[in-house]
Formats: sequence, structure tokens, C-alpha cells
Amino acid sequence: MKNSNPFAYQNGMIDIKSDILKIVLDETSKFEYRNYTKDDVFKALNSKIRTQNDLKVLLSIEAGECLEEIAEVCKNETRAKFGENINIFTPLYISNFCDSHCVYCGFNTKNNIKRAKLSFEAIKTELINIKKTGLEEILILTGESRVNSDVEYIAKACKMASGYFKIVGVEIYPLNVDEYAFLHENGVDYVNVYQETYNPLKYQKIHLSGEKMSFPYRFNAQERAIVGGMRGAGFGALLGIDDFRKDAFATALHANLIYQKYPFVEISLSVPRLRPVINNSRINPRDVHEKELLQVVMAYRLFMPHATITISTRERAGFRDNAIKIAANKLSAGVSVGIGGHSKKIGDEQFNINDERSVDEVCKSIENSGFYPLMSEYIYV
Repeated sequence: MKNSNPFAYQNGMIDIKSDILKIVLDETSKFEYRNYTKDDVFKALNSKIRTQNDLKVLLSIEAGECLEEIAEVCKNETRAKFGENINIFTPLYISNFCDSHCVYCGFNTKNNIKRAKLSFEAIKTELINIKKTGLEEILILTGESRVNSDVEYIAKACKMASGYFKIVGVEIYPLNVDEYAFLHENGVDYVNVYQETYNPLKYQKIHLSGEKMSFPYRFNAQERAIVGGMRGAGFGALLGIDDFRKDAFATALHANLIYQKYPFVEISLSVPRLRPVINNSRINPRDVHEKELLQVVMAYRLFMPHATITISTRERAGFRDNAIKIAANKLSAGVSVGIGGHSKKIGDEQFNINDERSVDEVCKSIENSGFYPLMSEYIYV
């Protein structure tokens, strides 16, 4: 299928007629991050309720020269909202089959990797092994293939997971409202969907075939999930694909507009950077170094103080350990991004990870930093 129009919907994709996409694209196009001064930065830091313009300031080039001052404010606001608690979870990849051609992803349909899909018996084994680590939250992931990992398969896996874990999330291909409702009925609490880049022209160039070619259908996925009953929605751009400052701005604005429309929803933000993949070790985050990544994390925290901010194992242990002291409040641990990695690996990884610590090792590191590793903050009645 030739990607001639990134705004086109494909067969079976339902348009919910949301106005949020236009707002995000219009505002992002106006963001000129070279046009701010140090005075603008300190004014944003001193604001009690930060605006969309404050977010722009905090993502500006000038703000990148004031990271120590921003970090001090961030530390105080993070502790005020979350105390000493750091949430812990792990992902479980159940299938790496994919029907889309995304040039940056190790799972893409054109990449020659070992493909696999876990049987329900194998999923049960993975769940039991993960449960033994003490975790209470799990994130179920698949490649973007409705053919090889259909909604019914994912729903059954999530239903099984809900028997072992208090919190179940999914990071899968976008669905329609009724399909999200079906997953929610089968134990799913929240959905993560990453737009990858909010630049439609760049999006078109890197998504060459498959359902992922549709920019607006992916963009509106969180809203469809919320309408379908999900209590949480996660947002993120894959930093390094395009202009990271504009992508970070669009991500936070997107999340905030959803929060304004659905104030009961728990919002989470992630900051994944490009990582090397099998058969392409040259992929890297370009100009998004750790300094720039920290700036994005802190801007997110100050703009959306109640949002969960997750740092994944794409980042090295030292960066993750420092990020929770400043702005982040959620970490993955004991991570395997291959298929069957918690028992017997049978399929290849999506990307190379940087932090291979076990759950115990991550928890001890959190405690050594003076914080408390929190497996779950929910009590079901």
C-alpha cells in the first residue's frame, strides 16, 4: 500500500471527529524555541499554574542553559505531588509479528528477525515468573499485527494477567472504541500509544506501509480508549526521529488537552529515545543527548505536575536513577523486550536496552537513593 496521504483512514478505522489534532498541529507549528530569554525561563519557573507558553519556554534552547535552576524547582514539585514513591512495572512482549513498515523499529514487517507469538500456556508461565519478582503492574505488548495478534488473543492474555497483577496496561496497535471497551472488560486499566513524531510529513516518510500509516487514527487512540472505559492513557514521541523540542511540546500539549477534556483520566508521559535495533545498529537519537532528554522530562513535570513520568530501560541505569531524584516517578525493571524473555526466549527484541537490572536491583537502587519502590497504590474493593 503506497503512503500517499498520512491523514487518510483505512478500512475499519472509525473517526471520532475530535478537534484536538488540529489544535496540536496548529500550536506546534507556531513554536519557535529560539525566541525565548533567560527572563522568560525564570518567569515560567515562578508561575504557580503553568501555561502552554510556559511549556514552550521550558523546552526552549535558552532553558537548556538553566537546567540546574529548573531541576531545583522540579525536585520540590515532584516530591510535593508524589512523596518518596517510585512506581515499578515490567513489560511483557507476547508477539513480535508486525504488518507495518516503520523504518526505525526492529519489529517492522520488512526486518529479518525471528518472529514468535506466545501460546496461552507460555503466557501463563511468563506471568507466574514475573509475579515471583513481587511486581503488581504489568504492561502487555505486541507488534502491530491484527492478523497474528488479534484483539481476542490480546484480551485473553490480559484477562489472564489480571488474575496475577493489580494493574494491567497495553501497548499495542490502535483500536476502535468498542475494541478498547472489550479490552477494558477483560481487565485492562490503561493504554499507551506513542505517536512517534507529531510532524505529519516526517511521519509519512518513516511509515511506509500498514495500518500505522494513518496519522490521525493513531493520534486519536487515547481518546478512543478513554471513551471505551480506560482509566489511564499514556503519551509519548520517539525522540530523535524529528525535531525533538517540537515533538516534546506536541506530546505534552496533546496529553494536557485530553486531560482538560477528560479530567478523571490518569495521564502518563514517556520519553523514549531512538535505539539501535537488530540489523540496524546505526539508529541513534541524533541531537537528543541526556542533557536534552532531562530538559524534556523536567518540562513535562512542570507543565503537568500530576502526570506520571516514566523512564524506560532504553536509558542507562545512571540516568534513570538520577531522573527519579528530579522529575520522574515510574521505572520499568527486570525488562526483556524479546518474546518469552521471562522464561524461554523464542523471538527477537524490538530494540536494544541499556539497563538490564533485575527487579530487586532496581528496587535496591531506589531505596539507596532514599525513595520507596511502590508496586501498586490501588486497593480493589
